[in-house]
Amino acid sequence: MNRMALITGASRGIGRGIALALAGAGFDLVLNYRAQIEAAERTASDCLQAGRQAGHDIAVEVIQADVAIAGDRQRLLETARRRFTCLHLLVNNAGVAPEVRADLLEASEASFERLLRVNVQGPYFLTQQAARWMIETVPAPSESRRHIITIGSISAHAASIQRGDYCVSKAALSMLTPLFAARLAEYGIGVFEIRPGIIATDMTAPVREKYDRLIAEGLLPIARQGEPADVGQAVLAIAEGRFPYSTGEVLHVDGGFHLRRL
Repeated sequence: MNRMALITGASRGIGRGIALALAGAGFDLVLNYRAQIEAAERTASDCLQAGRQAGHDIAVEVIQADVAIAGDRQRLLETARRRFTCLHLLVNNAGVAPEVRADLLEASEASFERLLRVNVQGPYFLTQQAARWMIETVPAPSESRRHIITIGSISAHAASIQRGDYCVSKAALSMLTPLFAARLAEYGIGVFEIRPGIIATDMTAPVREKYDRLIAEGLLPIARQGEPADVGQAVLAIAEGRFPYSTGEVLHVDGGFHLRRL
């Protein structure tokens, strides 16, 4: 029996990269999306192909839900439970950037509330519900590795005054990992944060030239933008149990951005 992973925001970008990595390792998948059904269906098709190419017969379910809405979160998990027996991996990836980058002294409360609702409240309560499912169902010994992974951001610790609301939301999100790690360790559920840096996605496309210039000037020790597949490989390493005596950890996938250098 395959292990099953639920990935939020899985239609494009980092979520797609994670889904493809897990498909190649033989995971059944629940791919959540909010609005981009065509992209989600393309990702599902590509995941099935990736699984077949790696010699795995996997199942992929696509489910629409907005993680910021309580009823959608409940429906997402209820639908997944009707299709699959156990949840082995939750990846909290869904998130949004500000619709308008605004100076810290001019930014609106509406934008702040939207980012907290999607980037913090959604994954917090989805994790709560998913953890209950994991605790209620006892997997077979061969499938016993269970994890919750949240995709954070370097914006949790790097100030960006043109999008302060985003930084605050990611800083708040970073506390989810130590909280749930402490609560769920007794059940054998490992909880981790992956903190990507500058990843080439639709979200960063509008400022790609800026980031390319900064990287050329020495911003990163590893002098390139990251790819969604880089994050996917980090998720896969955790999901396959490569860190059996660790929980509550932050894994930086940022080209060395977090290093302090003289």
